[in-house]
Amino acid sequence: MAAISMREAFGKALLQYGEENQDIVVLDADTSSSTLTKIFAQRFPERFYNIGIAEPCMVDVAVGLALGGLIPFANAFSALLSLRAIEAIRSNICYARTNVKLVAHYAGLSDYKDGPTHHSISDIAIFRSLPGMTLIVPSDATQTAAFVPLMAEKDGPITMRISRGASIAVHKEGEALEIGKAIARRKGKDVGLIACGSMVGRCMAASEILAREGIDAAVLEIHTIKPIDRDSICRVAADAGAIVTAEEHSILGGLGGAVAEVLAEECPTPMARIGISDTFARTAPDTDSLMDTYGLSIDQIVSAAIGVLKKKEKR
Repeated sequence: MAAISMREAFGKALLQYGEENQDIVVLDADTSSSTLTKIFAQRFPERFYNIGIAEPCMVDVAVGLALGGLIPFANAFSALLSLRAIEAIRSNICYARTNVKLVAHYAGLSDYKDGPTHHSISDIAIFRSLPGMTLIVPSDATQTAAFVPLMAEKDGPITMRISRGASIAVHKEGEALEIGKAIARRKGKDVGLIACGSMVGRCMAASEILAREGIDAAVLEIHTIKPIDRDSICRVAADAGAIVTAEEHSILGGLGGAVAEVLAEECPTPMARIGISDTFARTAPDTDSLMDTYGLSIDQIVSAAIGVLKKKEKR
């Protein structure tokens, strides 16, 4: 497992980059102890703005700071940012092409104990539908930290979606990372597992189980949902001939939908989707057990891969 949570890695990376770039300012919707933007606030109180429990207002303040030449990182729980603040994000960030960086915390089911009102299972679908929005979903703590300077240095609207806790570590220090460019984690000729966020590590584990059963599975990490790396998706589809997508999100409108669009338009391929099946999840003692209960377990990835291979064989 990753040594630290994604939010802690983000908080520390934001402070480090903020020390190098004086134009970085940070906003929070009264959740800095949860998002760990308090790490930045303690060092640079004059560059930190707690807007209160008012996500749309926070977005508008961030827009004003961006128009003044600063680089704002606006932080809130993903469920609240993608639902309560979406009109302000659409009109004042995306339509106006404002240089605001949104960080959507506690994504997926990672806020396991607060129930469906705080689970964020539709945010990928919402954010990727906004014209001009770049959407990033890192897979672990190391990659989360590595994206901070890349976000700051890329002009335009960007959202990064991160989990509350840790996930299986897959990203090595110093590994090449480029917004919009997928990472081939493993090559394989039988089936391709395409994943984002916390599901990348689970797909890597599933590929090891499949290998013991004589199935050679590729693993492709899509850390940038938009713009999506169409070439890499089609390359894996051509090599493997069958695809399974995996995401900590509703099965509707997220990574699986984005990959299905690419396959349908450019390289038709049998596929299966791992995600939350059009339902609200309940609470649980921890994130892992909640994910397992709602269809995101390693065993379920393995079963989906075996199932899609049968579709491939019938073609």
